[in-house]
Amino acid sequence: MKIDTEIRHVTKAGANIFLELGFAPAEAKRLQVASRKQIKDTQLLKQQLMEELSTWIAEHHLKQAEAAEILMVSRPRVSDVVNKKTAKFTIDTLVEMLSRVGISVKLVIG
Repeated sequence: MKIDTEIRHVTKAGANIFLELGFAPAEAKRLQVASRKQIKDTQLLKQQLMEELSTWIAEHHLKQAEAAEILMVSRPRVSDVVNKKTAKFTIDTLVEMLSRVGISVKLVIG
């Protein structure tokens, strides 16, 4: 059996994917604004969590390899945290890493 891998359409960067999916223009605009806000909020939360981890590493004068062993991740993963590469992590992963070093995370809504 052959798997169909042909690319039939590519959405241009910055285009409104919701328009291309067939939503009415007003609804497509609303959905795009909402999705961009959610993405921004998620990135900010990840940055805050990464900042806490980076601060902990610095305060304990750890090399990345030492921090990696304590956090139970690879050294390149620690580098990604320190360099705030938010796209490479889920919020869950960052919270778990903080938990491993005894830092509790509390979510405040509003």
